[in-house]
Amino acid sequence: MKIIVQKFGGTSLDTAEKRGLAARHINSAIESGYSPVVVVSAMGRAGKPYATDTLIKMAEDIHIDIQPREKDLLMSCGEIISSVIMVQTLKKAGIKAVALTGAQAGIITDNNFGESEITRVDPKRILKIMDEGKVPVVAGFQGMSTEGEITTLGRGGSDTTASVIAAAVKALYIEIYTDVDGVMTADPNMVENARILDRVSYNEVCELAYQGARVIHPRAAEIAMREGIPIKVKSTFNNNGGGTLIHNQGMRGIKGDRPVTGVTSRHNIVFVKITPEKPAEYATGLIVFKILANHGVSVDFINIRPGAISFIVESRVKEKVESILKEYDFNFEIADDFVKVSVVGGGMTGRPGVMSRLVEALTEKNIAIYQTTDSHTTISCLIKREFEKEALNALHDAFKLED
Repeated sequence: MKIIVQKFGGTSLDTAEKRGLAARHINSAIESGYSPVVVVSAMGRAGKPYATDTLIKMAEDIHIDIQPREKDLLMSCGEIISSVIMVQTLKKAGIKAVALTGAQAGIITDNNFGESEITRVDPKRILKIMDEGKVPVVAGFQGMSTEGEITTLGRGGSDTTASVIAAAVKALYIEIYTDVDGVMTADPNMVENARILDRVSYNEVCELAYQGARVIHPRAAEIAMREGIPIKVKSTFNNNGGGTLIHNQGMRGIKGDRPVTGVTSRHNIVFVKITPEKPAEYATGLIVFKILANHGVSVDFINIRPGAISFIVESRVKEKVESILKEYDFNFEIADDFVKVSVVGGGMTGRPGVMSRLVEALTEKNIAIYQTTDSHTTISCLIKREFEKEALNALHDAFKLED
């Protein structure tokens, strides 16, 4: 049996017409001799009747406080609805299919509601359904804890579901169907001449995702990389092939072609700066990282200087961070008018001049850089939010990504 996993995002399922196109891709795989396992997200985004955010708002409108257990139960519903509706769509197209929750698909997790980790996958039921000549349609984003509780996997959970199932059933590859034609050099809403990338490495797509690009979730890419499973990112609405292939095989040869693969940005951030009132208090200020970690707050873009300590956190925890810093009597400032702009590429490792070109491109546009950080595959800059689009276009041009 030649097994593949096909994952469909919510914007590929929110109308009957789109679900029909998804069914066509599934049928095409069957006609090509493959046995597909289908993974689905909740239908549509916030505002759509069965989108996860819509369901949460329905509950919060009654009472703002939702316990983590009940919230996971609620959040799991969108994907379950999608799986049943997709099964009905496939049956209408003459394809036998069976809907499964994450638990029924054998996905076992820990007890961390909202951000659970998958501990193991038992694919017996999926394989039995396939042996019967039917297509398993699995609700993404969810599993079941060892205590029998329904849990969700956090942001990008349906991508993670696709990867762990692919590993468990030894799939040949994963297809991620979305509303764009593949992984792009930049967000086309920001950069007009952004183009589709034919192929990228797992590391590059992980970094693009970490730095704000809405492609595949990095956790899913890491699982696929570990298992050596190629990922194809395609458009649900395009039947002409194309898309982006994510893998590492043969990538070594393109390392020297260009240093940068893509540019991206994170604007859902707040910048935090802690200034000791006296130089002697500097060491005391460093304890902020331990305090925030103990409160479950993740920090990024850390800069430690004798006169100040700075970092960024996600916008959603801004009030929580303010409250913590006030409680511990830190002297701090918080600003939400910054963005983190990044260039990503496996070819920049050991290659001189990349930082220079980045700085020149932004300086020529009079865009001030407040902070920088770099790794083997990424260079990031902190700039004012008002210059986000201009900066992305300047960097895209500077590294000739439109070619």
